[in-house]
Amino acid sequence: MRIIARLDIKNHNLIKGINLEGLRVIGEPNQYALKYYNEGIDEIIFMDAVASLYGRNNLYEIISKASKNIFIPITVGGGIRSVEDASKAFKSGADKVAVNTAAVENKDLINRLSKKFGSQSIVLSIEAKKIREDYWEVFTNSGRQETGLDVIEWAKNCEKRGAGEILLTSVDKEGTNKGFDCELFSNISKSINIPIIASGGFGKPSDMTNLNDISKVDAIAVAYALHYKKFSIMDIRKEAVKSNIKIRKLV
Repeated sequence: MRIIARLDIKNHNLIKGINLEGLRVIGEPNQYALKYYNEGIDEIIFMDAVASLYGRNNLYEIISKASKNIFIPITVGGGIRSVEDASKAFKSGADKVAVNTAAVENKDLINRLSKKFGSQSIVLSIEAKKIREDYWEVFTNSGRQETGLDVIEWAKNCEKRGAGEILLTSVDKEGTNKGFDCELFSNISKSINIPIIASGGFGKPSDMTNLNDISKVDAIAVAYALHYKKFSIMDIRKEAVKSNIKIRKLV
């Protein structure tokens, strides 16, 4: 189980909201990223929260600075709309790119990215909203735009297209600190074979244990609880050890 810090960015500021809305400025993203790295986080995700709305990604400068001091995998998402955008992200220091809106709008984008850069560096980002019992719909543009796509079928489709990993965010749970949508992650982990990062809802270390008990997710993404110092990375790691969840050993 990987423990990942998720940093949502708007105009070079680290921000956080609830259900991907009501965004509040928290601070300077690289300061938080370096802090989490020094405290033992496994990976970091930088996500431009408004890139799709404005058709651009502002993270390249942030990633370039971060990669000089942070030596764990870095994923960048938001506004990755082409092979050229992805190439720029990798040249800035990213190890992986996450694609959501552009993949929905251009179904062949995942194919092209995975062929060019390798599946291991391509993350399909999915924003999921529960519509009815046992049905979650894919949303884009930070949870604003419905697509009519079934989350599980879309994940299976993109796995075949070459996505190497899925960042699955429950919009309903995001920012609420009320725990993960375990039903969602249980269903999707039975349907695909590539790694799944669970995002949206982490409120306390035991939420990770509850999720692990009923699903086969490979990582959790944590934002609010870390940004507001509700729990430390070490708290989460200790809970994993106590619950016999395998995690990376710190050197």
